[in-house]
Order: sequence, then structure tokens, then C-alpha cells
Amino acid sequence: MEVCASETALVFPSRPAFEHDHVLPLSHLDTDRNLHVSFRYVRAYTSTAASNHPSDPFRVISAALSDALVYYYPFTGSLRRRSDDRLELFCAAGKAVPFVRAAADCSLESVNYLDEPDRHFVEQLVPDPRPEEGLVTPFVLQLTVFACGGYCLGASIHHAMCDGLGATQFFNAVAELARGASRISVEPVWERGSLLGPREPPRVEVPLEEVLCFEKGSSPYGESSEAVARECFHVRDGCLDRYKALLLENSGVSFTTFEALGAFLWRARVKASGVPGHEKVKFAYSINIRKLVKPPLPLGYWGNGCVPMYVQLSAKELIENPIWETAKLIKKSKSSATDEYARSFIDFQELNYAKGITAGKGVSGFTDWRHLGHSTVDFGWGGPVTVLPLSRHLLGSVEPCFFLPYSSAKAGNKDGFKVLITLPEIALHAFRQEMEKFTSEQFGLPRL
Repeated sequence: MEVCASETALVFPSRPAFEHDHVLPLSHLDTDRNLHVSFRYVRAYTSTAASNHPSDPFRVISAALSDALVYYYPFTGSLRRRSDDRLELFCAAGKAVPFVRAAADCSLESVNYLDEPDRHFVEQLVPDPRPEEGLVTPFVLQLTVFACGGYCLGASIHHAMCDGLGATQFFNAVAELARGASRISVEPVWERGSLLGPREPPRVEVPLEEVLCFEKGSSPYGESSEAVARECFHVRDGCLDRYKALLLENSGVSFTTFEALGAFLWRARVKASGVPGHEKVKFAYSINIRKLVKPPLPLGYWGNGCVPMYVQLSAKELIENPIWETAKLIKKSKSSATDEYARSFIDFQELNYAKGITAGKGVSGFTDWRHLGHSTVDFGWGGPVTVLPLSRHLLGSVEPCFFLPYSSAKAGNKDGFKVLITLPEIALHAFRQEMEKFTSEQFGLPRL
């Protein structure tokens, strides 16, 4: 299974989007050091067969991308560091988005519709710029056509530009134009500095210093010589329901899937990794604040619109406490997501950015991709059957965990969902054992 790139086209806005070179400010969420990284993912589409639509996806998407860049011209800009080390976006005339055309010598079915792909193979489907390249060219696309006629669209986007929801807004705009719309239905809104800027004077009303610390010159994703593994685990609906029912019996509290399963996975990962009992470990996830802040962000806002949330315990507490107590902490943390929390996080960045804000070591990042609307991106031949993240960096963690739906191309495999997890290779065997306990319903919970 090989992927061969045949060309890299430069896609320019179909008409000039501005007259003069200029700088666009970013919000304090955009410039969070945890987001100084590109996020990468791929969408797989099974067919380009449609009687009323052209069959060359590269040509169709290139033309739609060109029209969309009139509205989203910042994607043609370059990120650069200011004197205070924050990022800003420089936009100059005559810039474009690189778009790679490639072909794979296999069918999508032969690679399981990318549901659990070979790691080496799937890495060939998405551009992977080095960190400095990601600043100069923050948005790169690759379209790979498979021998069966299906295709996939891989994207590498610098996180300072937008989050997953903002990127989906953009791709939906491209898709609308590809399907023949004369203009996009949602106009993009930039206004990063004014909508999510610090207060005057800045003030921090929540105890962020309990979970965030300072380490000047540090990088949340520093290079490590430790080998990592990336593997999918299956979560069946019936098994999950029985686990959640036992948590309810023991605690009297009803938990969401994210809270209940997140607690189990966090404990399993820390236990498998052999973290010393006295060390602090963190469960990190992000909350969408677009409707939480007052006033809510406008519909077309496509910058980063999430803030990180943390639950912190010692490794000993996490492993020895009843699992429902950990789930309770995750549930409780969600109730802390308020306008004040978001504004305090922004002000904390304003007051302490130069000190080198970090969540420290021992961060486990979790995110749920099951309901993010990725499947709405239809370029005219139907929506994607699989959406797969390739990022290894998330919320200050180098060991992200994604909750993912199964590929819709596999009609008979609808029971539950999958968990894609990254962890140290030396911990993989022990983690598998913990997951085998879960799938065999050995939850370690008393039955009342």
C-alpha cells in the first residue's frame, strides 16, 4: 500500500480579498502555547459517482477552495512571532494554499475505510509540516484518490488559526461552493482581539494556579526519546451501559459516557504507565465557550472557541479511589465552565504569558469526536464515511485519547464506538489488560 504524490498546486483566492498587506491579531486562546502546533486529520469518501456532478474531486475542490479563500483569506497568511513571543498573522497579496494531489494503489475497502488503518499508511495521507513550516504555511491540504474511485482529504492546520469547529465551518463553506452555491451561508467573523481579548484591568477569579504552573522557555510538546504506541479499542454499547448502571448503583449519580469512560481510561492509562503514586496527574479536556460567554460569540466566529478544563489528582488517589469518585470530579469540573472561567483563563494568559504557562507533566488529554459535525462536509458525492485524527499533541498532552464513531461504510458494525489512544509503548501491554477487563465486564465495582 503506497501513496504517490503527483503535484502540489497553489490555490489562490479567486479574486483579490484585500488591497494592502496587513497584520491580523489573534485572541489569547489562539496564542495559548498548547496550541502552537498543527492539528492533522483526514476525511474518507467512498465515491465520486454522481450523475449531475463532475467526477474529478481535485478539480472540483480546488475551484471551491479558491472561491472560499475570498472569505477565508487568512488561511493564505503566515504566522509570525512578536517581540513578546505571541503569534500574529501576516497577510500579504499573492499568497496561496498548497494543495497536494496524490494517488493510492489500493481500494478504501482494503484499508478498512481508514477505520483502523496501518499507521505508516495513514501518515502518507495528510501533510506533516515541521513546526516552523507550520507557521509559514499554516494550512495545507492533500487529496488522495484510491483505486476504487473513492478519495480522502487530509488537512494540516496550525491550531492558532482555529479549532476543530472553526475548521469544520470552513470546510462546510468549501463544500457548499463545490455543490454549486453562489455564496456561503455563514459569513466568517474574525474579530479575535475584541471578542476574546483580556479585560481592563485583567483579573483572575478562578484558581487556575492550582493546575497551571510556570516554566519559562518550556514547550508543552518537547521532544522525547520514549517510543509511543497508537491503538484503537472497541467499546460496546451493552458493556458501557452495564458499567454506567453500576456506577449509578454505587454513587447515586448518573454519568455521561465521557465522564464514566473517561474516568476508567484515565485510571487505566496512569496505572499501566507506572506513574509514581506521589506524582500529580491531570485529566484535560476542552469546553466549547461559543454560547457560554456573554454575549455569545457570533455564528460565524471561526477562531479557537474552547478553553481547557482540568481534573487533578495524585496517581495514588486516582488508582485507589473508587472509580465513581473520579467520574464525579470530571462531572463537577464541567459545571465550572462559565463566562467567568473563560474570561479568567484569558486574563491569566494576559498576566502570565511571559512566564511560560504550562500544565506540566502527567497530562492526559481527552476529546470526543462523535458529535462534532464532521460528517456534514459533502462536496457533492456524499459526506465522509470516516473522519480520523492523526494529531499526537492535545491540550498539553502527548498522549491524546479520542472517542470516535465507527466508519459509516461498515453498515454491520454499529455497536458502540472506538477509542483511539496514544501512550508509551512500554505501557501498551498493561493497558490492553485493563481494557480486556472492561470488555469482559470486570469493572472492579461492587454490585449492590
